[in-house]
Amino acid sequence: MQKLLDVISKKKKKAVGLMSGTSADGVDAALVEIEGCGIDTGLRLIEFVTYPFPEDMKSRIFQLFSPSTCFVEDVCEMNFTLGDIFAQAALDVIARARLTPSEVDLIGSHGQTICHLPEKRATLQIGEPAVIAHRTGIVTVGDFRVADVAAGGQGAPLVPYVDFLLLRNKTKSRAVQNIGGISNVTVLPAGGKIEDIIAFDTGPGNMMIDEITRIVTDSQQSYDRDGGIAAKGVPNDHLLQKLLSHPFVHRSPPKTTGREDFGAHFVHELANEARTLGISSSDLLATATAYTAECIFRNYEQFILPRYNISEILICGGGLHNLTLMSLLREKFRPIPLESVEDYGLPSDAKEAIAFAVLANETINGNPGNVPGATGATRPVVLGKIVI
Repeated sequence: MQKLLDVISKKKKKAVGLMSGTSADGVDAALVEIEGCGIDTGLRLIEFVTYPFPEDMKSRIFQLFSPSTCFVEDVCEMNFTLGDIFAQAALDVIARARLTPSEVDLIGSHGQTICHLPEKRATLQIGEPAVIAHRTGIVTVGDFRVADVAAGGQGAPLVPYVDFLLLRNKTKSRAVQNIGGISNVTVLPAGGKIEDIIAFDTGPGNMMIDEITRIVTDSQQSYDRDGGIAAKGVPNDHLLQKLLSHPFVHRSPPKTTGREDFGAHFVHELANEARTLGISSSDLLATATAYTAECIFRNYEQFILPRYNISEILICGGGLHNLTLMSLLREKFRPIPLESVEDYGLPSDAKEAIAFAVLANETINGNPGNVPGATGATRPVVLGKIVI
């Protein structure tokens, strides 16, 4: 316990945040210096690196997403295997910063989600925190979602707490739109308190686009670089309208989603239908890209814009690099400006990894890290499990 108390007592802490999202592309590792906690949190990014999963490892992770290819022994083994990979990512980002593990105080690891069933009050992330703590010798906080689910929440999104700490504004109401595998939004009312925040998933982000890209390129590409393939196509209106009938688009917040709704099974059915209809590869990708943009916009139209005078939308996540998607979003939201969070001092690709370093700091200080207005939990709770 003395080790933990020594970390808590430090005014400034060096912490690593580790994140692997629904796309399962690899581990994002952010090394930051954190001063204080709660509303007084100060932050400085020291180093950020993304470590892609090797193709064979990525394939093994994807097998865990489907009951037909996943066995309990696989989950058990991969929990420890991914723990090793996350630990190595932490050690590597520390080394890149020319520091040693003994100079780092804390690790916060989101892990890899393999199943998320909020309607059944269940969620599972793997990447064993005990392995990370053992390999690095650093106090590790992991398994963040489960405390919120235990309190009746959806277990996500969890980043809104950090959005509030780092991106709130006294005079402007902002929306922070993350476009990762899944898209989610945080609304930060001007001068608001944490209990004024709303946040929820808006639907697919890059997940469908990436999977369709793999299908139409025969796995030669894992994503549509710059939205280039979609830019050559035209959205198919029949298919787009069918996609927009998905009940998640119109479900009221709080709400979260994932592969269970928009994963490989959903996309392969869509691709088969497109073949039957004679829809080209570029038109199919254009349709999926338009669907992602439309899902985001319709959620604002239904649940945000009638209640809030949004001054600006700050975009983060991999979708920021998809020029076709961004063009569609700018057109839909005009005259509300769309900016990058990088313009406000937060590297877009590092933002979620940074968030879990901050959430780990909140955990060891005994501060709740969820936002009930975002997750639907009955109360604020301290998130995560601490491994010394």
